[in-house]
Amino acid sequence: MENSTIPRMPLETFAADNYQQPLLNVEHYPVDSQYFVIQNRDTYPIKDYISPHRRKFYKIFHMTRGTGVLTIGLHRYEMGRNEIAFLHPDEIMSWQTTSAETGGHFCLIHPNYFGLEADHVLQLFRQFPNFETDKAVIQLTEEQSATINGYFETMHREDRGNSDDKKQAILLQLQLLLLESRRAGKNLMRTKAPEGYSYIYRFLSLLESSFQVQERDSYVRLKTAAEFADQLHVHPNYLNSLVRNQTGKTLREHIQDRLIHEAKSLLVQTDWGINEISDGLGFSGQAAFTSLFKKKALVSPSEFRRNAAVSTHI
Repeated sequence: MENSTIPRMPLETFAADNYQQPLLNVEHYPVDSQYFVIQNRDTYPIKDYISPHRRKFYKIFHMTRGTGVLTIGLHRYEMGRNEIAFLHPDEIMSWQTTSAETGGHFCLIHPNYFGLEADHVLQLFRQFPNFETDKAVIQLTEEQSATINGYFETMHREDRGNSDDKKQAILLQLQLLLLESRRAGKNLMRTKAPEGYSYIYRFLSLLESSFQVQERDSYVRLKTAAEFADQLHVHPNYLNSLVRNQTGKTLREHIQDRLIHEAKSLLVQTDWGINEISDGLGFSGQAAFTSLFKKKALVSPSEFRRNAAVSTHI
């Protein structure tokens, strides 16, 4: 491999210049999450993490205090008070807190939440320009921020209430939120993500693209760590060090974790047999699949399925 394919930025420089904390947890949203989730940061503090593709949710979060670094795709935003961010389901994103505390709200909206009766609201989301990575963060005035905070508080209250028409109330607040944000229209200046981060982003993108198990006859062709590095034109040791330094896990661990997450999704969201899932994920046999699953999830696949059937998660 030619030296020109190796990134020039030293790993230590990348870590020191771009992150205040050494590790970013890679987090997937729960496989059986509700279609609409809203939380207040006072009771649900933000964590430093990186989230790969296939979140399936639109995410909107509003900051009323604190600061942090948001990276969406290869765009980097330094966010602060009175700012709002819009995250599309298909984008890798990360968050790094840079203040002692943060405040505000966030909500997750699955496309299925809208249903046929509110398809017009889903179309507003699909057409909203700020779900594009280069326009994702908007600066608000004090008055605009207070107005949007009121919309979030109303949604939070309605979501936890028992009114028969609470969904209609939430949908109305979401539309007002988009309207007020569009009126604000002042995008926060973005910068290019650091060179080292781009390798993490591209690795997670390639890893995610490997998982397209949609039908019973679909099969995962999972690459090795060396194959991923080869696709990125970087030495495997460098890529492994970069990913491990920023996430605390090796390439192999990320591959296994993503495999188990896909298995959990299939166990919860399909009626496929354990053997069918094992075959679809490329295992040599059901015994090998069960062994790895139990090692990672601490329960067998059948136990996980039974537990998921009687539990709810946010």
